[in-house]
Parts: sequence; structure tokens; C-alpha cells
Amino acid sequence: MRGWVDCSKVYVDASMDGAGVFAACDIRQGEVVEFGIVRRLPASFDGNDCQYVLTWGDDRTVWAIGSGCSTYYNHSENSNTESHRDLTNDTFEIRALRDIAQDEELTQTYKSVAWRTCFRDL
Repeated sequence: MRGWVDCSKVYVDASMDGAGVFAACDIRQGEVVEFGIVRRLPASFDGNDCQYVLTWGDDRTVWAIGSGCSTYYNHSENSNTESHRDLTNDTFEIRALRDIAQDEELTQTYKSVAWRTCFRDL
């Protein structure tokens, strides 16, 4: 078994947006960058105003906190990674959309950027 969390190919450091995720090594297109688990937040929690939680469902009512470096990927419309979420098992995989050089910042296109109030300024 490979464990539940592996973020050994990335690290968190200062970026133009505060903190960001960076490649600890060269990463090839299609390669798994990081995988992990999430912890669902209580049903009373509203993530619309908190940019540090993940949308964890299609109905906009379930929120989660991710393991590893997952909460530090900054938004970009031209991202170099994407998340694959398993909503049933509360796991995720982040894969490279293109070759990524060591020390390059990794970004994702937030799926909820168009409707969450915390992303109004993006």
C-alpha cells in the first residue's frame, strides 16, 4: 500500500499570492503530483466565504479540507495541474497538465471561481 497521502513532489513557499505550491522535482505531463484525503466539514459550515476549503460535491453544499499541500494551490485560468476527486471515498489526485520544471509554481483552475463569494476579486 502506498499510504493515504503523498505530497513528496511538492512544497509550499512564498508566492505572489502569499503562499503557493511549487514543484520539488521535474514533473511530466499526466504524472500524479500529489494525492491525499479530505475531511468533510460539518453541514452547518458555509464555504462560500472561505477560500481555504474545497468544494466537495456538485450541489454546492458540501465542503472539505484537503490533506498535504492541496489547500495552497493558487488559482489560474491557465493552470498546470488539475484535481481528480473521488467524492465517495473522500480522496483526490492532482495531475500535471503539462511538463513542469522543478521550482515552478503549480496552479489550478478553481471549479467554483464563478460562484463563490470569496473569489469575487479573482
